Amino acid sequence: MKQQCVIFDMDGVICHTNPHHAKAFEAFFDKYQISHSEQEFEEHMYGKHNGYIMTHFFKRPIAGEELVKLEDEKEGMFREIYKDKVETIPHYLDFLSELKSRGFKTAVATSAPRANLDLIMGALKFEDKMDSVMASEDVKFHKPNPEVYLESAKRVGVSPSDCIVFEDSFSGVTAGLNAGMKVVGVLSTHTKEQLPPCSFYINDYSEINVDKVLELLNS
Repeated sequence: MKQQCVIFDMDGVICHTNPHHAKAFEAFFDKYQISHSEQEFEEHMYGKHNGYIMTHFFKRPIAGEELVKLEDEKEGMFREIYKDKVETIPHYLDFLSELKSRGFKTAVATSAPRANLDLIMGALKFEDKMDSVMASEDVKFHKPNPEVYLESAKRVGVSPSDCIVFEDSFSGVTAGLNAGMKVVGVLSTHTKEQLPPCSFYINDYSEINVDKVLELLNS
């Protein structure tokens, strides 16, 4: 069997972290007296990287050392809020085990900082099941640029056309499609209508199995 790979985004795909990120951003923006709304969060936070988010909400370019400082502060608030609440989207670990037992390469490709990924992998103990792990520090360009997905494929030695991506955000789905990969939309944060067209959609991992993944990859 030719080698195939399943690549997972993290926020909204492995864990439903977005409500906890929203809480952290609310506290962070309140501290800096920055106005925000739920609709703005939907349009300008979910699935976006911190440089974009900070620049949008502060209404001026946030980059360089200032971005590093503000990002560290906000992500530290997130980890404090989330550290005792880490759990997967239902049935994720069973699905991951099934993929490994059937010989799939697996990877994580997130726009989140490595410290967030380490918190989640440490709590859920799945790092040893991943052939590649990439976070925001590992790329120059963020989603919807396909860099993180193309580099993940390269690291595991699988061609992009033999990879399938699990994503929950508009920019993430776009990045997977831009990488020339099939995409499964995870409907944790958005509806089907809010995402670019995917090959398949799930609410949680009871709705997919390895045979379905093979069917999607080979279609």
